[in-house]
Amino acid sequence: MKETFLGVDVCGYNYDELAAILLDNIEKNKKSFLVAINPEKIMKAQDDEKLKTLLNQADYQIPDGFGVILASKLKGGQVKSRVTGIDMMMKICEVAATHNKRIFLYGGKPGIADAAKVELEKLYPGIQIVGTLNGYEKEEQVILNTINENSPHIIFVALGSPTQEYWIVNHMDSVSPIIFQGVGGSFDVISGNLKRAPRFFQRLGLEWFYRLLKEPWRWKRQVILPMFLVRVLRK
Repeated sequence: MKETFLGVDVCGYNYDELAAILLDNIEKNKKSFLVAINPEKIMKAQDDEKLKTLLNQADYQIPDGFGVILASKLKGGQVKSRVTGIDMMMKICEVAATHNKRIFLYGGKPGIADAAKVELEKLYPGIQIVGTLNGYEKEEQVILNTINENSPHIIFVALGSPTQEYWIVNHMDSVSPIIFQGVGGSFDVISGNLKRAPRFFQRLGLEWFYRLLKEPWRWKRQVILPMFLVRVLRK
């Protein structure tokens, strides 16, 4: 179930539906790649065909940005609710904990993945986080060997977008995980190193507005939303 916005696909699954699909894919040994989609990425892809191809190469493009949901509603489309990257990660961790699936955390500054591991183990008793590796390791063979030696079913990659997505598509066939998700700064949030917007803003899809209040210099990035909506409606 997918909808296309300016040439970029977005799937319409909710958290529970997608988590169930991913669990089934693990059982079937079907490698799967998730990418979070927001208006900023879609607009960047208009001038970057390589990026557009990368985003559409994913098996599941989750509607991370509120603007994507609004555009779908204005078009009478099928994408009904946000599926944020960090919340999808947490849902996968929840399901992994109850179904004995192994997880690997790759990326972030030294110590951040380890701190995120500690917090996830508190949140999801029984979760099997079998390894971590920071994003500053440069030896490719060391990275691949470290992941494969731990034989995870799931890997979360926090290298920033689109670096993490390019890493995934270039290495999916070289490492053992079945499920791959790029998670940006999620390790920082989970570890407590970075504060997420309060629940009130999250529920209303206004995390972007909270970031703007905290970091007003981001205003240039936020003008992309109305530009995106205009282009989608014209299309």
